[in-house]
Amino acid sequence: MRRGLTVRARVLAAVLGAAAIGLVVAGGLSYLVQRERVDNRIDENLAQEVEEFRGLAESGVDPQTAAPFTSVDRLLFVALQRNVPGANEGMLGLVDGEVAWVPSSADLRLQDDAPLLGAVAEQGPEAGIRARTVDGASGSLRYVAVPVTVSGDPATGMYVVAYSRDREHADLVDSYRTYVLAAGASLLLIGGVAWAVVGRLLAPLRLLRETAQRISDTDLSGRIPVDGGDDVSRLGHTVNEMLDRLEAGFNAQREALDDAGHELRTPITIIRGHLELMDAADPDDVAETRDLALDELDRMHRLVEDLILLAKSQRPDFVRPQPVELGRLVDDVLDKAQGMGERRWAVDTRAEALVELDEQRITQALLQLVSNALAVTDTDDTVAIGSEIDPGRAVRLWIRDSGPGIDPAQAESIFERFAHGNSRRHDGSGLGLAIVRAIAEAHHGSATVRSTPGYGSVFTIELPAVRIVSAGRDDDITTENTP
Repeated sequence: MRRGLTVRARVLAAVLGAAAIGLVVAGGLSYLVQRERVDNRIDENLAQEVEEFRGLAESGVDPQTAAPFTSVDRLLFVALQRNVPGANEGMLGLVDGEVAWVPSSADLRLQDDAPLLGAVAEQGPEAGIRARTVDGASGSLRYVAVPVTVSGDPATGMYVVAYSRDREHADLVDSYRTYVLAAGASLLLIGGVAWAVVGRLLAPLRLLRETAQRISDTDLSGRIPVDGGDDVSRLGHTVNEMLDRLEAGFNAQREALDDAGHELRTPITIIRGHLELMDAADPDDVAETRDLALDELDRMHRLVEDLILLAKSQRPDFVRPQPVELGRLVDDVLDKAQGMGERRWAVDTRAEALVELDEQRITQALLQLVSNALAVTDTDDTVAIGSEIDPGRAVRLWIRDSGPGIDPAQAESIFERFAHGNSRRHDGSGLGLAIVRAIAEAHHGSATVRSTPGYGSVFTIELPAVRIVSAGRDDDITTENTP
């Protein structure tokens, strides 16, 4: 597949394109405005020259006679003698269509410019006085031609003043050549800065791609180094969190498969061994083998169900929090626990509050703790349930028993999979406390045990992240019931 431009190159091209368009538009508009101003200045100068000539013709006097002018030729001579052409300016006087007078110091030699002379001749003395443009021999000329007549003189004249537009625009063109060079340098600077900035902004994406290439189904440990707080950096954080969840899910799946393979191997071996040794002709042996096989299959079924539950605990929808009355939850668990065995049942404390949690999962965890307590106690032992909201606004629930207690060295390991602790019965799957911890962690909480050998144990589920909708006062209730 043909590779296209990289994101970095495309962003850089877009930035440079936008900057170039902006510079061209700004420079072009500025050039046109300045060009228009130069042309307006030329027209203003021509108008001023016309006004000065009119003043001389209407109210001036001949310096030789101190009397009004008597001839067109003399008027044009004095007018050109008094005016010194400026830069890029030219003048001349025409008498009866012929060049009569020209300044000696003019930049423009209008007398040699045939296109201009032809345009003035075509204009004629009857044409209006206004600025015109002609393409002369020395470039574009902006000129004005003033018809001249003097009373008593049959001759007709033309007073012509012209400016070279090309020369007047030359300085402006030079300025904009400098602008073009500056704009080019600016684009290079903008390109360099944009290349560096875009590269820095896209670095997490590049690391994301490299990390994704390294990740396989057996190695999910790669993470994206993220430094910053912009949108792309937050994307890196989000991807890292996603990889954390994926790794946790794969690890949980791998552990579930390993555990299932390890734990299912034993009952399968037992069933297979008894079936191979069974005497099909002996009804008692057949019945005994059948009962053993059904018992092992029931154990396998419970094991598979518990493993499935642990696998589901990694899913985001494992718990579905809803507002729950904490006091009623404790009462419901106690009612269900009393039907599980004959003990001295009690409630240590009962908090009255409306909290958001998954009532079904928390009930499942508490009843599992009750089941564990029943496994290590006798009928004259106490099993108590309690709930409270501590000053840190964490919801805490617990199951307390007066059994033999737990060795402190086992306090953490009993929450691992297939741990049996001090239970006198080992017919469970060994996944009960692991399920309790999974339910607590799904609520962003924890499951712990506090125990003293010989004095019983307290298993606590603490849920600091549970939202407390409303909290009332604690009812300190301690009851005992021997069914």
